[in-house]
This record gives sequence, C-alpha cells and structure tokens, in this order.
Amino acid sequence: MKLSEQTKSVAHQAALENRHWVVIDAADKPLGRVASRAASILRGKHRPDFTPNQDAGDFVVIINAAKVRLTGAKADNKIYHRHTGYPGGIRSVSAGRLLQTRPERMLEMAVRGMLPKNRLARRLFTKLKIYRGAQHPHAAQKPVPAALK
Repeated sequence: MKLSEQTKSVAHQAALENRHWVVIDAADKPLGRVASRAASILRGKHRPDFTPNQDAGDFVVIINAAKVRLTGAKADNKIYHRHTGYPGGIRSVSAGRLLQTRPERMLEMAVRGMLPKNRLARRLFTKLKIYRGAQHPHAAQKPVPAALK
C-alpha cells in the first residue's frame, strides 16, 4: 500500500469516528430544499475530507415531515407512481394526498432521488431518519440543528 493510500484510509477512519447527528426541521420549508440539504449531509459533502466513493457523512433526522411545503400547484399536479408487481398493478397518488397520508414516504423518495444510484447510496440511506411530528427518539445522540439556505 502506498503512503498516500495509507494516510487516506487513516483519514477515512477518523471521519467514521467523528460522525455527528444533524436534525433538520422541515416545518414550512420547501420539499426540495429539505431533501437536497439532507442528501448533501448524508454524503458528507460538507466535510473537508469528502471522498465520493466513501461513506463519511453524518446521520440526518428530519422532523415535522407533515408540515413540509409544496410550491406551486404540485399538490394537485405532481403524481407519484408505484407498481405492485402484478399485471395492471400500477398505483398512483397525488403529492397532496401523499402529504396527508404518508409525508415520511414523500421525503424518503425525494432524498433517495438525490443520492447516487449505487451500493453506497443504499448504505447512506440507512442513516436517514424521518418523523412526522416534532418528537424523535434520538435525543441521546445530541443532534445539532442544520440551517437551510
């Protein structure tokens, strides 16, 4: 192993040990802004030791998912599709209806779409925790609030 690879792996180990928990309050914030900030923190793009092929990001807790805002006419016009796996099993629901019934699912899909499409993204996605209200069970991890731009 070259010296640069050895120091890189040491730096990566240090990044893994220094993971933080970040809480994002989605109340009255646009869906895309919340999702893009969460995806950036999950990947670790805010860290000086960011490496695209390594998991050096932080844990993200999103609260108040039911109060996220949809801009424009997206509540009526944006349609989410899924397939049951059976013939003719396409199921469609509007963004407004999904926000009323399962707001966590809408945020999950938005963040997942902003992550790369590979094995690393599937591992990054496990560090995302989304809650409908303001309460979350991660107080012991001492999450710090993240500012949205």
